[in-house]
Amino acid sequence: MQYRKLGTSGMYVSAIALGNWATHGETVEQDLATECVRKALDLGITTFDTADAYAGTKAESMLGEALKGVRREGVEIMTKAFFPTGPGKNDRGLSRKHVMESINGSLRRLQMDYVDVYQAHRYDYETPLEETMGAFADIVHAGKAHYIGVSEWTVEEIRAGAALAAELGIRLVSSQPQYNMLWRVIEPEVVPVCEELGITQVCWSPLAQGVLSGKYGASKAPAGSRFSDEDGGLKTVHRFMQPEVLERVEKLKPIAQDLGVPLATLAVAWVLANPNVSAAIVGASRPEQLDDTVKAAELVLGPETLELIDDALGDVVERDPAKVESFPERV
Repeated sequence: MQYRKLGTSGMYVSAIALGNWATHGETVEQDLATECVRKALDLGITTFDTADAYAGTKAESMLGEALKGVRREGVEIMTKAFFPTGPGKNDRGLSRKHVMESINGSLRRLQMDYVDVYQAHRYDYETPLEETMGAFADIVHAGKAHYIGVSEWTVEEIRAGAALAAELGIRLVSSQPQYNMLWRVIEPEVVPVCEELGITQVCWSPLAQGVLSGKYGASKAPAGSRFSDEDGGLKTVHRFMQPEVLERVEKLKPIAQDLGVPLATLAVAWVLANPNVSAAIVGASRPEQLDDTVKAAELVLGPETLELIDDALGDVVERDPAKVESFPERV
């Protein structure tokens, strides 16, 4: 495993992080979740990413249970707040009320005294940024989190958040965007500003929700997979599940074969090739799935390989910086 600094902080994270979105509490129950976490630890993964809203708060509880008995100082735990955790109007967003209640709920479910990075899961346009950052600062100063991070914030939001954090004596060290071979919207604006501010990326969906594993054909999907319909055909509502995209992904397979690695390994290694990336978050519903993705931490892609990837994907790559995901209202 490779370990990288998170932003300009002094903390290291594993280049591969295990996330439990859409797995723990949804498709994976506790015994299997614990197996996946223990497998990750055996492979050198020390960084774990979750959120209070995942699986209706169950994901945090399952991660906490899976890590019972593990030396707390030997792992880095990242969680998030913004999305609904209950039916009330204040059970969402980044108001002081919700943020302060959310960190306490997260710590209780994780069975921990602190998290290493507490993240704003999205930007809250209904709450003054000063209120949100003030609450985050109080959480850090109370010892309930070491650092703060954001997820899917625009350049302007990141810059304003980092400035307020500095004024309040805390560190905004990470940005958590979607980033993969097909989705590169952070490259034109977010990455340069983060480099300037000493912030690094912890990227979700390096496999484009499984598309870059190569398991989806141009017209069919494996039974039981995320984008399979009842007849085994493709659910084409997702932007990655279009025939022209899948045809281009097929052109990546020979590149991976020439390197002697699975396509999933190549895809994660591509994300890690960006020097502003500290970690790629991978998921696992079975422990053995981690074997291929962990290999990416040691796979160095040269300029020729990167050019071959760009040529193979062509114009299906999304690069528009305006498509950084955000929500104008709380959901």
